[in-house]
Amino acid sequence: MTTTVVAGNPKPGSRTLDAATRLATSLSGEQPDHVIDVVELGAGLLGWGDPAVKNAVDTVSSSNLVIFASPTFKATYTGILKLFLDQFATGEGLRDVTAVPLMLGAGPAHAMAPDLLLKPVLVELGATCPVAGLYLIDSTYTEDSRIADYAQRWAPVLHATTRTEAS
Repeated sequence: MTTTVVAGNPKPGSRTLDAATRLATSLSGEQPDHVIDVVELGAGLLGWGDPAVKNAVDTVSSSNLVIFASPTFKATYTGILKLFLDQFATGEGLRDVTAVPLMLGAGPAHAMAPDLLLKPVLVELGATCPVAGLYLIDSTYTEDSRIADYAQRWAPVLHATTRTEAS
């Protein structure tokens, strides 16, 4: 199973990236195969045909399981993640990809944001999102058991719905 992390935080090497990597590791039992820190794609996100962006899109499209992560920004996911998601074709761009929406925030007020805001976009792009998204408090996710609890509950479902090369 090929696992990829996509972190849409305007800060490189962010807590969002760390949380998504921890979640991918908990779900798969090993480090993710690919990590895309979207901010590193820079101005190439603003147009079409940038080779680094195309490579990142191809990596995500060919992955089995992708964690799409964003901090909560103005009550939704970030614009930089939106710019990256705009690179995928509607209905087909994430076909055969099992996706997990993950968002971090300062408090519980936006706890439904992964399911209400990010998941519909992923589904519109063709992803399968068979389980609830995950919302983490950015100041406590390294100390609490939310990632481990989520993985214990949902990893079997995600593995069962993930396309493999043998299928």
